[in-house]
Amino acid sequence: MAIRVMLVDDQVLLRTGFRMVLAAQPDMEVVAEAGDGAEAIEILRATAVDVVLMDVRMPKLDGVEATRRICAQPDPPKVLILTTFDLDEYAFSGLKAGASGFMLKDVPPGELLAAIRSVHSGDAVVAPSTTRRLLDRFSPMLPSGTPEPQHKNVAKLTEREREVMLLVAQGLSNGEIAGRLVLSEATVKTHVGRILTKLSLRDRVQVVVLAYETGLVRAGGG
Repeated sequence: MAIRVMLVDDQVLLRTGFRMVLAAQPDMEVVAEAGDGAEAIEILRATAVDVVLMDVRMPKLDGVEATRRICAQPDPPKVLILTTFDLDEYAFSGLKAGASGFMLKDVPPGELLAAIRSVHSGDAVVAPSTTRRLLDRFSPMLPSGTPEPQHKNVAKLTEREREVMLLVAQGLSNGEIAGRLVLSEATVKTHVGRILTKLSLRDRVQVVVLAYETGLVRAGGG
């Protein structure tokens, strides 16, 4: 079954370009388009979508708030935030709102397609090094002092799962974690899956955000 994609952007030409790229793929189809976040939410009420490509700066309702509302719904589609180099703060806010990752608007077509497939399969598409750099830059925006309610669930993790969580939060990939802990990548992936389940998180991006929010990891260090 083809991956059902929705394009949300107030620039018609940009949506047209993305639609042409996706239409050439046998495993993807664009099933809906919207010019702002409010329209996207309305369309999603009647249209089945797997992945939403979401712009951030739009009239009526911006992409961050739209993402927050979409991800709060039961069984929501995955959301990819579209951003530019000088708008990283929107990408950060989008990740906190529930997006599975973010991409630059000028991303090469091959990377865009790979990202859509990755998100559809349940993975996050923010490279670990990019996640670390993003959070190091914007960690001052995070609340400090009182941990969030999810923090207590960290106590449910085994010692090994906690080790893996901290390395994920520091921006290491599964392969790098495997090398650091002398484990197989398959074992690391299993640990990550259990961490997500125990902490009720969607993906490793949310692991990083939680770790920074609760002070388990500090900007620029472990």
